[in-house]
Amino acid sequence: MASRQSGTRRPRRDIRVAVSGCPRPALPPALVRRVVGIVLDGEGAGEAAFSVTFMGKGRMRALNRRTFGRDRATDVIAFELPLVAGAGGDVYVCPAVARSSAGELGVAAREELVRLLVHGTLHALGYDHPKDGRREASAMWRRQERYVRMWSRRSP
Repeated sequence: MASRQSGTRRPRRDIRVAVSGCPRPALPPALVRRVVGIVLDGEGAGEAAFSVTFMGKGRMRALNRRTFGRDRATDVIAFELPLVAGAGGDVYVCPAVARSSAGELGVAAREELVRLLVHGTLHALGYDHPKDGRREASAMWRRQERYVRMWSRRSP
């Protein structure tokens, strides 16, 4: 669809939200699409196809075990999907783990869920960070926190 003001085309984006093993999405689907869109815009991703799935602890644990050999539930897992044109990814978020982490960190659960969406989207776009104590000093982490701040300024 072309923009009347700029004459440029907006990139096609297909951002789907699903639920697996928990009663409902932990965030409204419109908010999920907005957060993922902020990251895609900021990274110049252009056309994109992403899915975000909210999972219960049991399903997240099984996915983590099957994929990485770690027998525990984790907060977010993301996969980059190669597409012919544009960016693609699958992001899996466990709201129960996110709520627990939010309590430990002293932040609102909603903020932590947004942080995980940003984190997973960045991973799906090919970013990575160290697995040790340098994680929070990494370029990816700084980029992530910038997007979380952008979201918090835009949210009511």
